[in-house]
Amino acid sequence: MNEPIPPITEDDIANYLLNTPSFFERHAEVLAAVQLTSPHGQRAVSLQERQAEMLREKIRGLELKAAEMIRHGQENTAIADKLQRWTRELLLTRDARDLPRVVADQIERQFLVPQVAVRVWGVSPEFAGEDYAQGVSEDAQAFTSSLTQPYCGGNPGLEAARWLPDPAAAVSLALIPLRPGLAPDAFGMLVLASSDPQRFAPDMGTDFLERIGQITSAAFSRLRPAAPAAVA
Repeated sequence: MNEPIPPITEDDIANYLLNTPSFFERHAEVLAAVQLTSPHGQRAVSLQERQAEMLREKIRGLELKAAEMIRHGQENTAIADKLQRWTRELLLTRDARDLPRVVADQIERQFLVPQVAVRVWGVSPEFAGEDYAQGVSEDAQAFTSSLTQPYCGGNPGLEAARWLPDPAAAVSLALIPLRPGLAPDAFGMLVLASSDPQRFAPDMGTDFLERIGQITSAAFSRLRPAAPAAVA
């Protein structure tokens, strides 16, 4: 007894058409007769018109992606320009005593950050009396050293927020640890704050903030005691 022939499925038809392009050459009238529903309404359109619509949609999608890439490129260029101007001001600062003030003022000016505070500990004796070298508890120092990358998020009442001119207006914070190279122990912190809860959101990237921290750390090396010379 012959086994029943399995029914032809849509996949079978699709595979046949894909593997037999000459079918449409032999039956060109089929292409003209096929009617599909337009995605822009309930009217029926031909297969060729539907393909043209799909192509136009694909082109629009590519144009949107290209526009987004251009916009991101322009934003990145603007940020790079601001970073260069900020770094230039640090290099032009002759008196090391003024560096924390210049760092904070230029971040506020160049990057439009409403509030910025700086604290440094373990400074050379001639800088120990400066405001930025005061009022940091051991717990705050330990917390700073525990940060492996900048903290971005809300203000849960951290000590660092109290270093700001207006702590009550600090809704979102970016806390940037300052380190001498790859050393695990931090010697300072840079605090950026905004009243906008989304300005320093927890899911934002921190690459740019890390660069700020690295440049600031290098500049602040002038505030710290010189490392002892290695014994030959």
